[in-house]
Amino acid sequence: METELLSPDEAGLQKAAELIRTGQVVGMPTETVYGLAADATNSGAVEKVFAAKGRPMDNPLIVHISSMQELGQVARQVPEPVQALAEAFWPGPLTMIMPKADRIPPETSGGLDTVGVRMPAHPVAQELIRRSGVPIAAPSANRSGYPSPTTAQHVLADMQGRIPAILDGGTCSCGLESTVVAFDDDETVRILRPGFVTKEMMMEHVPRVVIDPAIFREVSAGERVASPGMKYKHYAPNAAVTLVEGPAELFRQFLALQQAEGVYALIFDADAEQFPYPHMTYGGTSIEQGRQLFARLRELDQIGAKTVYVRMPQKDGVGLAVYNRLIRAAGFDIVHLAPRI
Repeated sequence: METELLSPDEAGLQKAAELIRTGQVVGMPTETVYGLAADATNSGAVEKVFAAKGRPMDNPLIVHISSMQELGQVARQVPEPVQALAEAFWPGPLTMIMPKADRIPPETSGGLDTVGVRMPAHPVAQELIRRSGVPIAAPSANRSGYPSPTTAQHVLADMQGRIPAILDGGTCSCGLESTVVAFDDDETVRILRPGFVTKEMMMEHVPRVVIDPAIFREVSAGERVASPGMKYKHYAPNAAVTLVEGPAELFRQFLALQQAEGVYALIFDADAEQFPYPHMTYGGTSIEQGRQLFARLRELDQIGAKTVYVRMPQKDGVGLAVYNRLIRAAGFDIVHLAPRI
């Protein structure tokens, strides 16, 4: 098929909603990344999402709603902290895992009895959900394992001929997938995937927030996971990625020893002025790094990078989300630099 790029106007939204209602898949903008949108209650439509991505079907999908009134359609039980977190962060980049309603098929939930639910803040996503009249399953709209798309052109590059249409809603304002949380009990929120809604932000609204250790480790192929982004190699460009921890001067010295055709560095904005080797920058703050990371990884592929050494971001706040994506893009290949004593 030929993939059509739709404007987010009356005609484009109407066509996209009709495609969703008839069991097709549409590229949808959100504030996090672009998603592959399909009717979350339609097993056949969900299978088309997995086929388009080339993604294993044991990975659960996030279900998107446009109002709190729709929550009961997808969740049979709402844990105690959900209301407080929804009031604080919905619509926005937060996914909450709950026991799923019967109408959500196992194809959507990855065979689990739970489902991740999010209310996106992007007005085009909200309008598409409303017009479709169904909850929408929407994993990131990239080939499985490749960096997530933050523009409609990224989606087109990955999905041309695989889906009928993409709604162009501009560049995503966050640039990283949503924070995903589960609930250990009525007081404890567990972060399964970090994002722009941070532990510190949630602590202002719930008694206890913990970070799941799986965020920092490689998950085995046979292990069941409750959140997308925990399993398999994710977010990786075609180039080999290595994450490098250490101060700027040691990073420059390290890059001097790695110079060869196709070797690039991905560095902070402040590093660029005194950096003599092929490189790109990906922001000066954690928020900027989150917004730019996936686009930069795609650009490095476009210019022919074979190996990319990335300066380690911070590991707190939004920086934890950037770090989480990078360790998976690097396949946990990390170099720790320390000065000689």
